[in-house]
Amino acid sequence: MARRMVYLDHSATTPMDSRVLDAMLPYYSDVYGNTSSSHSEGRRAERALETARETIARILNCKPDEIIFTSGGSESDNLAIRGVASYARSVQSEVHLVASAVEHPAVGKTLALTADEPGCTYSLVAVDQDGRVDVEDVAEVIQPSTRLVSVMAANNEVGTIEPIGQLAALARSRGILFHTDAVQAGGQVRLDVQQLNVDMLSLSAHKFYGPKGVGLLYVRDGMNLHPTQTGGGHERGRRSGTVNTPGVVGMAKALEIANDSFDEFTAHYLRMRDLLIDEVLAHIPGTTLTGHRTERLPSHASFVVDGVEANTLLMHLDTRGVMASSGSACKTGNPEPSDVLLAMGLSREAALSSVRLTVGRSTTEDDVAYAVEALRTSVERARTLSSSGLYEFH
Repeated sequence: MARRMVYLDHSATTPMDSRVLDAMLPYYSDVYGNTSSSHSEGRRAERALETARETIARILNCKPDEIIFTSGGSESDNLAIRGVASYARSVQSEVHLVASAVEHPAVGKTLALTADEPGCTYSLVAVDQDGRVDVEDVAEVIQPSTRLVSVMAANNEVGTIEPIGQLAALARSRGILFHTDAVQAGGQVRLDVQQLNVDMLSLSAHKFYGPKGVGLLYVRDGMNLHPTQTGGGHERGRRSGTVNTPGVVGMAKALEIANDSFDEFTAHYLRMRDLLIDEVLAHIPGTTLTGHRTERLPSHASFVVDGVEANTLLMHLDTRGVMASSGSACKTGNPEPSDVLLAMGLSREAALSSVRLTVGRSTTEDDVAYAVEALRTSVERARTLSSSGLYEFH
């Protein structure tokens, strides 16, 4: 194969749209004031910040002052979980939290750490073989002390979209707050917080062609939430720290572009995704699609590949110019299986064989054809090495 570069890791991050960069540049050089300053330069920056807040609020269908700017999705998730748990512990002796078993570590690990605090416990709700959460399963684990349910809008590893509207309605009927980590869904799923009925929602700009290092947490008006980062009382006392004005302007522009061209972009993602899935399953023996076949992100394809360790496969793909990712994390040289795939009922061996290929705005049919052929030859090579004993598959 003639080597080319094909980027199929858009769920990890996306390239920044040139229009986003153009919108940001003046706030690095011309309008550089601190938004907390009272002088004219500070007021110029503050106007840009509040205009961005209004743009985002219009798209999410909420009030501008319900938007809290953060450094990204992980901080937003932490603020949602720790903030609710901290406030709840200040008014009651026992606090119970609920999440799905397939949450991003920004939710899962934060829950575990929060539960180290006296009087705080949590429950993880199982998922089906497609990674979907059942509303009745959530209802069964709710306790009198439950104060928060957190379920991601779409899974980062397998792309499955969760029934957020139904889950949030259940939580609201029980007087329980509902948070969704919508980081992977940003720009690919309509996120109207009123229709979804959520109390909190996390986003990160770099997932929808915006800048890295900036995100947001929507918090419904009237909610009690303790800050997890204190100092100067920025963001109405809910998140202290000098606001990243260029980043916020860029995030608003990126979300606006994604919203204005939503139908065009998602139709393209769907065509490329379905072509990729069909071609992989047709031409590479021993591959199985993971996640829900239709209720999945329009850009997202993920597979387990029999007899191939994912990290080895990714190395072979990289030498052929195809950039992808895996659900397993390599820790100190020892690959660990994906917790998400284990929760979906896959074996340890299968979970170590996962590969994620996610398309983007610039992905073409030629890119897909090249990537499928690269994957086919890489799988053959990896299987040959495995059978010869040149590397051990754990």
